[in-house]
Amino acid sequence: MPGPVYKKILLKLSGEALVGDGEYGISPDIINFIAEEVKEVKDLGVEIAIVIGGGNIFRGVAASSKGMDRASADYMGMLATVINALALQDALEKHGVHTRVQSAIDMQEVAEPYIRRKATRHLEKGRVVIFGAGTGNPYFTTDTAAALRAMEMGAEIILKATKVDGIYDADPMLVKDALKFDHLTYIDVLKKNLKVMDSTAISLCMDNQLPIAVFNLSDKGNIKRVVTGEAVGTIVRG
Repeated sequence: MPGPVYKKILLKLSGEALVGDGEYGISPDIINFIAEEVKEVKDLGVEIAIVIGGGNIFRGVAASSKGMDRASADYMGMLATVINALALQDALEKHGVHTRVQSAIDMQEVAEPYIRRKATRHLEKGRVVIFGAGTGNPYFTTDTAAALRAMEMGAEIILKATKVDGIYDADPMLVKDALKFDHLTYIDVLKKNLKVMDSTAISLCMDNQLPIAVFNLSDKGNIKRVVTGEAVGTIVRG
């Protein structure tokens, strides 16, 4: 069995990935599947940090477009990410994976406050660290939070888990002959306005030469394939 190419990763999960066949909420089957996939990679000795979105419960951008104050809507979205983080923690613990949830918004009864050195120490001890509440600031997406936390933790790559098998020049769900890219540069993503991550997150990764792997989460074993160096999905790098 090939060993891991990356020893420390940050996995970015969208809230929508937890929905399953429904429109909102958390699917027990999906979150159990994700926990199994993470455990498989954890057993290779890889240090894993996770940033999770909250779009399955509340989307701040969508609410603000309908008249809600943007800052208030974003804070609500941050709280939704903590709900997802706790659900994922529960699923991972049931699979015997020790985890810690750290929140950028202080709520000590349910999660640790985000402290970089403490999070790094948890990873060194073999725990999976789940970061909730984004960056703790409105107007920043969980994509930007993922890029920020990846840099702070010293991750070697961001694994962006999506519903499609890479980056396309158009939405493959809507455009039948959309073209898939195997490799892209950060500049390509920005120039082509490809909606894989927001421009702030891409710029952060570009400035720090942090590669991004975009792949389909629903294909069993894909996280492990990326970590062991298989050509899966799309790689974005300099």
